[in-house]
Amino acid sequence: MGESFTIQISSNLVRQLAEDPEKSKKKTKKQKPKISREPQQSEKVHTQQISDDSNAKKGHPASGWPLQPPLYLPVPPPQSANSELEAIRSVLHESEKVVERLNKQQENLLQEVTERAKELHDKEFKLPQQKPMPCLEEKDACLKCYKEHVKDPLKCASFVKDFADCARRVRQLVGTADK
Repeated sequence: MGESFTIQISSNLVRQLAEDPEKSKKKTKKQKPKISREPQQSEKVHTQQISDDSNAKKGHPASGWPLQPPLYLPVPPPQSANSELEAIRSVLHESEKVVERLNKQQENLLQEVTERAKELHDKEFKLPQQKPMPCLEEKDACLKCYKEHVKDPLKCASFVKDFADCARRVRQLVGTADK
């Protein structure tokens, strides 16, 4: 599961990382760093001590490469990354299921509300069965007479009497039906 890795970092890299970011940006833009194969005098002493010490401890003969003490960076094991990825995928899958269920529930509720609204509309706004207006003929005859005899409305007295008699009969019929 856990292979360990060692990374060697040169003192030049440490210096570049330690410098001010603004200066290092300007330097990288203006000039390209030259790689010299021979370390400077201070680096020779430092790297020689490290390489001698580390090689002596490990039983390796001294090599020409400058060595830095190994820097161990925490590398997460591949399985934990995979398990985290699987956990994220499972959460995503569950979220998709929840969204799907909510969409179905929303559709069902929308359909139910639409049906109930239609039922209420039909009940509330349904016009009652229309009954013909009583005494419509007498009323029309009275109005026609008034239009013809605008200057002499007394000529329409018989039409008015017929209309009034009809209205009285209807009121009597409605009154007896209520009792």
